[in-house]
Amino acid sequence: MRYDVQTEAGTSCSTGSQNGRGLPRRSLILGIAAIAVSGCVSIEPPPVMAISEPSPAPRPVVPPMYYAMPNERFPIPEVDISQLNPRFWRTEVDYRSDEKPGTLVVDTPGKYLYHVKADGRAMRYGMGVGREGFAWAGQAIMAYRREWPRWTPPDSMVARQPELEPYSIANGGMGPALENPLGARALYIHENGKDTLYRIHGTPEAFSIGKAVSSGCIRLINQDVIHLHDEVRDGSRIVVIPDPAMKHLLVG
Repeated sequence: MRYDVQTEAGTSCSTGSQNGRGLPRRSLILGIAAIAVSGCVSIEPPPVMAISEPSPAPRPVVPPMYYAMPNERFPIPEVDISQLNPRFWRTEVDYRSDEKPGTLVVDTPGKYLYHVKADGRAMRYGMGVGREGFAWAGQAIMAYRREWPRWTPPDSMVARQPELEPYSIANGGMGPALENPLGARALYIHENGKDTLYRIHGTPEAFSIGKAVSSGCIRLINQDVIHLHDEVRDGSRIVVIPDPAMKHLLVG
C-alpha cells in the first residue's frame, strides 16, 4: 500500500504507510528530527571517570616514650620515628648473660646497648657508633653522668678538624644546648681510674641510630639516653664488644 505526501512545490514523494492517508509535512520533519537526535544520543561515548589521587600514607604513631620533652632545660622535640627503624626502639628483651644486673653491654657490631636486669632480662637501646666509638673496647667503669654536659673534643680530634679549635679543652669546650654533640646526657667511661675519652651520649639525629657515623662515640636518641641516665648508677661495669669490620674508620 502506498500514500503520497504533497510538497510545497506540488510534487509528491512516496513513502510506506499502513493507513493509506497522507502525512502532513510538519509531522514528517519532526519524525526525521527525532530519529536524528536519537541517533546522536546512542553513539555518544560514556563519560570518562575521574581518577582520584591516592591518599597520602598515614603518619606513623609516635609511642609515648618518644614524645616531646618540653620541661627539659632545653626543650626536646618529638622524635621523628619515620627516621628510626622500629627494631631500634627502646624495649625490654630476654637477655641471657653472665653479666650481673646493672652492667652495660655495648654491642658495637649489632648497634645495641643493653642495660642488664635481673631474671635474664635487659633494657635494649638502639645506638649509632661514631669514629671515637670504634677507638676503644674492653671492660671498664661508667664513672659518672652529666645532665646537659659541656663538650670538649680531645686534642686529637681538634688536630684532625681545626674548625673545632673554639671548642677545644684549652678554650673551655662548647656549652650545653640541643646542638651540643653530647646531647641531653652523657655517661663517662674510666679504665683503671683514667678517662678513656669514651662517652655514651645523646643525639637528636634519629636517622643515625643503627649506623656507623663519622663522629662521636656511642649515641642514643635523647629520650633514650635520658632514660638510661636515670636507670644506671655511677660505678656500673661496662663491657664494650668491638667491631673489627669497622676498624677502617680509625685510619687517617
